[in-house]
Amino acid sequence: MRLLFLVLTLLFVLTRCKQHRSNKAGAKMQDFIIEISAYARSYDPDFIVVPQNGTELLFEDLDADGQLSERLINAIDGIGVEELYYNGSYEPDDYRLNMLLKAKSSVKVLVADYHASNSTLGQSFQLADNDGFIAFPRASNNYDYLIIPDSVHNENSNDVHSLAEAQNYLYLISTNGYSDKTSFLAAIQQTNFDVVIIDAFFGEEILTSADVASLKVKANGGQRLVLAYMDIGSAENYRYYWKSDWKLHKPRWLKKEYEGYSDEIWVKYWKQEWKDIIYGNDESYTKKLIDAGFDGTYLDNVEAYYFLYYND
Repeated sequence: MRLLFLVLTLLFVLTRCKQHRSNKAGAKMQDFIIEISAYARSYDPDFIVVPQNGTELLFEDLDADGQLSERLINAIDGIGVEELYYNGSYEPDDYRLNMLLKAKSSVKVLVADYHASNSTLGQSFQLADNDGFIAFPRASNNYDYLIIPDSVHNENSNDVHSLAEAQNYLYLISTNGYSDKTSFLAAIQQTNFDVVIIDAFFGEEILTSADVASLKVKANGGQRLVLAYMDIGSAENYRYYWKSDWKLHKPRWLKKEYEGYSDEIWVKYWKQEWKDIIYGNDESYTKKLIDAGFDGTYLDNVEAYYFLYYND
């Protein structure tokens, strides 16, 4: 009995330590997002910041039953979430849904479901409408966000100057379907989405301020917002900041491979070396987005704290 008690005590202590490190990593991600926002808004007070996933970050101490984190809420305009209602088939995630319903009066919620059957796409729109969110359901051939849908849900000609005003959005972060930048830009220009989320680069070339400006008017004449995708939880080996010798001499803040994504590596996002890549100087990713005239940024892999425990 004494041995069993000791084993159970050890398991309890290890679990609590693991949870503590996880929560601390989450707090570090909250700080990181807030720092990015503060830096961007020092140049553009209206710069829009939207983290994707990591829904617990919206709350103090990552406690979904607790209070919203006022610091984070004040630093962001919305939150993106994938596979909320549909993950191939209908699989509503009540845990995340309850958090988002608590937060929706403070931030805009953007839902990106994946549908194995195109016949169910309308259900994501209906569910999002009912909950006060906006949706971009991906069809079975659009898992990687590479196709522009033929129609726009809740299409309108209104000018959209803030994320709160948006009634729909386009999520198009792959340019693989376009042979050149001109055709890529033209395809977006011909749409009536209120918000467009795209990669800031076409190939290795960052979009110019003229390119970005050309996307800010809907085909029907209404103004819209253009946000740039930026990965802040993992390093991508095809980005401008990647150094060729990192394969042999990996910086200590490069942590471990991102399973399923051979061109990405999880990072210790609390390390200054990574922060310097993301914000704080003229060569930083965020400054490049500001210089290109983007209205804001869509932050991916903020849920890195699920996989990396803060211990240094």
